[in-house]
Amino acid sequence: MSSLILVLGDQLTETLPAIANARKTKDTILMAEVREEATYVKHHKKKIAFLFSAMRHFAKALKDDNYRVDYVSYLDDNNQGSLLGQVRYALDNGNFERVVCTTPGEHRLLKSMQQWENELGVPVEICEDNRFLSTPQEFSEWAHGKKQLRMEFFYREMRRKHHVLMDGKNPIGGKWNYDSQNRESMPETHKVPKHTTFDIDDITQDVIELVEREFEHHFGELDNFFFAVTRKDALKVLDTFIEERLHNFGQYQDAMVEGKPWMYHSHIAFYLNCGLLTPKEAIDAAERAYHAGQVPLNSAEGFIRQILGWREYVRGFYWHFMPGLKTDNYFGNTRSLPSFFWDAQTNMNCMRQCIKETEQNAYAHHIQRLMVIGNFSLLTELSPEEVQAWYLLVYADAYEWVELPNVAGMILYSDGGNLASKPYVASGSYINKMSNYCKNCGYQVSKKTGPKACPFNYLYWHFIDKHKEKLSNNNRMAMIYKTYSRMKEENIDAMKDDATIFLTKLTKNEEV
Repeated sequence: MSSLILVLGDQLTETLPAIANARKTKDTILMAEVREEATYVKHHKKKIAFLFSAMRHFAKALKDDNYRVDYVSYLDDNNQGSLLGQVRYALDNGNFERVVCTTPGEHRLLKSMQQWENELGVPVEICEDNRFLSTPQEFSEWAHGKKQLRMEFFYREMRRKHHVLMDGKNPIGGKWNYDSQNRESMPETHKVPKHTTFDIDDITQDVIELVEREFEHHFGELDNFFFAVTRKDALKVLDTFIEERLHNFGQYQDAMVEGKPWMYHSHIAFYLNCGLLTPKEAIDAAERAYHAGQVPLNSAEGFIRQILGWREYVRGFYWHFMPGLKTDNYFGNTRSLPSFFWDAQTNMNCMRQCIKETEQNAYAHHIQRLMVIGNFSLLTELSPEEVQAWYLLVYADAYEWVELPNVAGMILYSDGGNLASKPYVASGSYINKMSNYCKNCGYQVSKKTGPKACPFNYLYWHFIDKHKEKLSNNNRMAMIYKTYSRMKEENIDAMKDDATIFLTKLTKNEEV
């Protein structure tokens, strides 16, 4: 019995059961650059170029390893425009008795695949994605009966289960979490190692030219293409991070510096999320570096927590709470995205820097995403649906399973607190503490009210005031509401008035 094995653009891993169990002389691996997946949101040009190039290189590697591969490029005459259409076309034009695929990273696509057997008239096997260190079923079992779900406790279970940074039954160093040591601002004069880049080969060049022609109206720039597009080069990114950046990663992982988008971060989420790297090899590399004395514990633990803790947690959370997570809107926010989310034309330097770097690189690190762009999105009452679509399309490491919990739960609190213990909002003082953005801003972070005041200052207290009924009983908000209760009424009114003026400008899409 010959099988048609569908491999998606974020499943570029030879050890996937669907691929590893393929019979090279009988089965065919199908890969396709389908229009539906590339355009259901207008993905960043660099994101499309990266994935198409990585897919083409992966298909070549499979062919070189004597797999039978049917690769359908974007402009092929037989490109059917959708995954289902492409599978049906392959079945109609080949001799296959079944379809094999791997669980996708989107709820909508899994629901579609679960109907394929009826629609196609052949058996369809959906294999478990074995690249994660926990399964959605394990997460749901862990979550069952709990009044509150918190990543920290899930992370501890994962540490124990996989014996990572453990001393017997206890965490190495006596603490599970060294986050308190990972919040230092970085001096502007600090020299950060150059991020890893690669020469553009003929395959990538062809893809870049394709994207420039076919996706010219999509967001983002194609210049200075830097991605690894093969497993060999992705491993080089990981190795270079461990050698050059991990030592200082913990200390400066939350810092932001104008003109330095890459900082000490690993930049491997691109490759973890499309399959060129596995989480276990990244975790093992960091743990080895710690045991070899190359990096301090706070750096190794902070990096491992992002993968073994947060990444695994949000994936389980996504499948546990879908499909409701996609439409949750706890605060009832409906304001449309302002135009500067697309062109970075704003007087707020922090937003300008983060959006411009996103436009250039299809990348921004987690504090830029959470505490600048995300903070602004929640304080200004932007529509969860529009914000979710924006984050999904602008970042090259974004797939719905990882994007949606982070945006709906962590950034917008639109799920009402299932993911985050409190809304992640802050005034301008936080951004000033963690970055040098404020010194080149059109506003003054020291001013709380008035036309020159930092908008984050009065928007923050407007948010606190507006949502006191929903948030004042939250234990983690108690100190904030205690401060709020001591504020003079005229100060509160002034901040509310300034917020109203600012939000009205946003609604009218005026410059802010």
